[in-house]
Amino acid sequence: MAKALFGHVGSAPDRRLLDEVTQLRAKVRALEFEVTRLRAENDRLAAAEAAELLRLSEPALT
Repeated sequence: MAKALFGHVGSAPDRRLLDEVTQLRAKVRALEFEVTRLRAENDRLAAAEAAELLRLSEPALT
């Protein structure tokens, strides 16, 4: 039993598993980059909207 457990634990990682983990890490990096880009774009749009609201003049009371 001990030899069987040692053989299982001591064996090299499955190549398919390593490939999948590598692909998943690449996807996570790409998604993190996209989140950062979208947050920056959102901040830019919010600042532009705030600036536009400040430029609007209120109608004069007559």
